[in-house]
Amino acid sequence: MKNVLVTGYRAHELQIFDQKHRNIEYIKKAIESKLLPLIEEGLEWIITPGQYGTDLWACEVAIELRRRYPRLKVSIITAFSNQEEQWKDERKAYYQKIVEGVDYYGAVSNQPYAGPWQFQARDELLFRKTDGIILFYDEEAAESSAKFVRDRALKKQDESGYRFIGIGADDIQNVVEEENSRRYDDM
Repeated sequence: MKNVLVTGYRAHELQIFDQKHRNIEYIKKAIESKLLPLIEEGLEWIITPGQYGTDLWACEVAIELRRRYPRLKVSIITAFSNQEEQWKDERKAYYQKIVEGVDYYGAVSNQPYAGPWQFQARDELLFRKTDGIILFYDEEAAESSAKFVRDRALKKQDESGYRFIGIGADDIQNVVEEENSRRYDDM
């Protein structure tokens, strides 16, 4: 796999409303655990839609991983220009910091939000440009925007061998338990 799409829950779907939430670190560690084997296999690009939540946390992880794997590239491809325009100032600043750290940033539509067709065009491009997906989505949780991405990825997997790598609640729980065990061992 040369290019992977990483996406999933938006922060608000996880009841996360700022960057200080402790579960973000667990989510980032779960993303890293899925990315590392792919990087070892020759992964070149990590691509996200840049939404506030899983997408940006994956960018943070990828930017950090570039220190160890300098050939790794990170991209944000949004549905429309200025997607962060309506965000709170704190989120805008965080977003700008992430954007400054990626290798490629672009929008499928260079105009502001005009309709759902922009998201469909973005998703079409992202699936066409990637060989697989790492998706943070839990089947047993409440419905979210990630369900539609999952359905599309699974269909593409059946049709063309698109690689599907999931992150669910069990993965996050395993990270939490590992971290707690590590803290206990360090005492």
